Amino acid sequence: MTATDEPTDPGASNATDLQIAAELAPETVAVTAGRSRNGAALAPTIVASSTFVSPSVDEGRAMATSTTADAFYSRYGNPTVNDFADAIAELEGAEAARAFSSGMGAITAVVLGLCSSGDHIVTQRQLYAGTQLLFQGACPRLGIDVTFVDGTDPAEWAAAVRPGKTMLLFAETPANPRLDIVDLAALGSIGGPMKVVDSTFATPLGQRPLDVGIDLSLHSATKAIGGHNDVSLGVVAGSRELLDWIWGFAVLQGANASPYDAAGGLRGLRTLGVRLAHQTDAALQLGRALEGDPRVTAVRHPGLASHPQHELASRQMRLTGGLLTFDLVGGLDAGRRFVEATRICRLATSLGGPETLLTHPASSTHVGLLPEELAAAGISPGTIRMSVGLEHPDDVVADVLRALDAVEAGETGGTAAAGAPPS
Repeated sequence: MTATDEPTDPGASNATDLQIAAELAPETVAVTAGRSRNGAALAPTIVASSTFVSPSVDEGRAMATSTTADAFYSRYGNPTVNDFADAIAELEGAEAARAFSSGMGAITAVVLGLCSSGDHIVTQRQLYAGTQLLFQGACPRLGIDVTFVDGTDPAEWAAAVRPGKTMLLFAETPANPRLDIVDLAALGSIGGPMKVVDSTFATPLGQRPLDVGIDLSLHSATKAIGGHNDVSLGVVAGSRELLDWIWGFAVLQGANASPYDAAGGLRGLRTLGVRLAHQTDAALQLGRALEGDPRVTAVRHPGLASHPQHELASRQMRLTGGLLTFDLVGGLDAGRRFVEATRICRLATSLGGPETLLTHPASSTHVGLLPEELAAAGISPGTIRMSVGLEHPDDVVADVLRALDAVEAGETGGTAAAGAPPS
């Protein structure tokens, strides 16, 4: 930069990007976004430095107080991380976004960055267990009151609001693990509190909460956005004003994203469209194969006509994703036998990657919940959550049916297929 050059205004640049993005399909935006700091490089440029030289005291002071700093100290901002955040902002139709080291880092920054002792939050019973434990454990300890409602009932959300006290309505849709759907337009129409949606399962290509009155959309980008099971990322998108408030807490919190993970997130975005389309179709194929199987009950995918909120999902989601849940006849024992009998599908806690992953929520993602809390969330001892990957759908279906046969026959332990690791 020469003495006559003016520093660029990230806010102005993002406004231009949003105008362009509005004219393009989301799949195209996922490929083109987040390149402003790349120069001529097609691949994400990784700026690994944790700290940067300030040209002068005054410029250092300006960066230390800027919510869009690129080159001061990486807890405040980093060029690679900011490129990833900008890409998410474009996809969400948001003024701004901020990246974190995990989805829970993002959620914690939103909740504790916007709420204080004496405030009230309304959330749903159908939640990722980490989020639920934040609300029912940490929040009350800090003087923040939380009310849990049935997230599928818009009337319960509205009825739980305490005028002048309720700061946040926090929703997760589709919800982990039973894929319950929250009516985003109904939630967005509730006046007063800020509305926050965890949109991890949908991704920005599946739904855009900000378009229907939601204030903040967040993701565990570790999952489908990253897409390869090799990054840990969270991200929040919304108005510049709200993101500035969150930034102040986030700098103190220190859950900043790594530039290496941010580069992985940008790489994942480039293929998100084709991955999500394949995974949606494959999950639907598996769901249809399981419907009517006497060994399985409560098959759930938002794209299946049998899902209790299928019509709502069809209205508010572009793609319904690769997540599928079902309950096994035989409960806990059947669940254990099933996940240990597959050959292609792997027992692992995550979703959205190339591999089809199996999760037994009662013993993993939601293991910290009491039996009555599991029941309230619709999780039985035999509930299985599947994240359908990029394998050929016929092979995944065959593997699942083979494992069901093994459960029925009383067999235990999988026999790894040639070239495939055991689950």
